[in-house]
Amino acid sequence: MDISLFFIAVVLGSALMTWVLRQYALRRNIIDIPNARSSHVIPTPRGGGVAIVVIYLLAIVLLYVAGAIDQAAAVSILGAGALVAVIGFMDDHGHIAARWRLLGHFSAALWALFWVGGLPSIEVFGWTINLSWAGYVLGAFYLVWMLNLYNFMDGIDGLASIEAICACLGAALIYWLAGSAGYLLVAPLLLAAAVAGFLLWNFPPARIFMGDAGSGFLGLILGVLSLQAAWAQSQLLWVWLILLGVFIVDATFTLFRRLLRGEKVYEAHRTHGYQYASRSAGRHLPVTLAVTAINIVWLFPIALGVGVYGWNGALCLVLAYVPLIALAYKFKAGTAEPVA
Repeated sequence: MDISLFFIAVVLGSALMTWVLRQYALRRNIIDIPNARSSHVIPTPRGGGVAIVVIYLLAIVLLYVAGAIDQAAAVSILGAGALVAVIGFMDDHGHIAARWRLLGHFSAALWALFWVGGLPSIEVFGWTINLSWAGYVLGAFYLVWMLNLYNFMDGIDGLASIEAICACLGAALIYWLAGSAGYLLVAPLLLAAAVAGFLLWNFPPARIFMGDAGSGFLGLILGVLSLQAAWAQSQLLWVWLILLGVFIVDATFTLFRRLLRGEKVYEAHRTHGYQYASRSAGRHLPVTLAVTAINIVWLFPIALGVGVYGWNGALCLVLAYVPLIALAYKFKAGTAEPVA
């Protein structure tokens, strides 16, 4: 198998399927209509993220058959990813009660953890922590939070796609420089390729939105990839947490602020830092490009130091997050919108 041609086929397949889904959404009137809680002003088809799901999972199957990815890695991604995508697809086409969505999300997380092996031992400020069975509990909450925060952060054109591509390419480059090979390198590169095809239609101004099927799938798979990497080398978990810092900080900072105000955090809102920033800029593109720059100029070099040069992971995480927390505070993440 010519791997370079395979990745090109993934990009083109994702782009073509996104076009097909856009036509389907237009015919079936699966449209996001702007409202008071929206960050867009033009009615836009949604559900294009299904292309990422289908193309990526199909590629994983082909790579498994070709022996380029092992069974545990393939089955964890296929089972958990498919379940989350189906739940998101159904929610995009109607509505699923929050409790049933959450049950499905935890089921997917536990499936992935069963095949991954839970959480590995993690070194924190020189202490090695082995959580044993409790790692499954913590790991499940971690994956479900990653899934949902990615859904929360998919609110402006191109942002969720750019974040996934930056994180996957950054992690793959660090793996390569650190001498890691096999599925650790292939799986994130493959996801970046599938997302790149979708981004051709989602880059500002977006012609189709990702939808819950795509955003939830991406959040979960990125979480699973981080745990798979951590089992290979424990410091690689810190690498992923640093690379995904923009999304983790904005979503978590916003959640805690809303909790402190006594809000129902499961209700739709537009009070994330990136949403305030996009309204301040008057369009989405400057924010999406700014996040890209933060990922490349700030977060990647720190993650590189952890993954390749052995810098202290927990300390570097704090270093990476402090400016991001300051930005979240600056852009009023989690604060109530002024009453018009």
